[in-house]
Amino acid sequence: MEGEIDHRGTRRDFTHGGLSRRDLDPDPFGQFARWLADATKAGNFDATAMALATADAQGRPSVRFVLLKHIDKRGLCWYTDQRSQKGQDLATNPHAEVVFYWPENDRQVRVSGSVEGLDDAEAEAYFQQRPLGSRFAAAASVQSQPIADRETLEQRVTELQARYPTGSVPRNPAWGGYRLRPERFEFWQGRRNRLHDRFLYSRAEDTQETWRIQRLMP
Repeated sequence: MEGEIDHRGTRRDFTHGGLSRRDLDPDPFGQFARWLADATKAGNFDATAMALATADAQGRPSVRFVLLKHIDKRGLCWYTDQRSQKGQDLATNPHAEVVFYWPENDRQVRVSGSVEGLDDAEAEAYFQQRPLGSRFAAAASVQSQPIADRETLEQRVTELQARYPTGSVPRNPAWGGYRLRPERFEFWQGRRNRLHDRFLYSRAEDTQETWRIQRLMP
């Protein structure tokens, strides 16, 4: 790269509305479900994409996008190869944060908390409902590990397809799921002149069933 890339003059204003305390669901899971539905309705083609931040035992962070696959009162769930960088991080430091960004509505949501593995039955059930090509790809790859070239990777898939011509490729036990158990939700609504609305939900100290809501300065 030659010279400097300067985006100090690049900006846009946020004009899609505001967020007040009276707008909020007392349950952050309900508020999240509402905003996720709004993002999909507004035309976001990948509304379940979330940036997942983890850190290793030395506190060095890494971040990547993964897809939210299901959510319930226990938390937010996704699936991956547990031998990956994120899997190694979570094995030693089982805490993470995710962020969703929905520019169609000028909104983002941050969720942080502890992470636990899903059981094999849940992983197997989801693996079997994936498209056949995705199952072969997951079985052929040791995620995050080096490989010589694209041809070698494709050859691994070809060999598995020959071994399992009916498509019954097994799930590697290292391919599984995780659940982020939220301790904090933050809902951010972009506003004009960068005077944004931010609300933090945090677990009340006296009970894990109650959430405290605070407005934060932008």
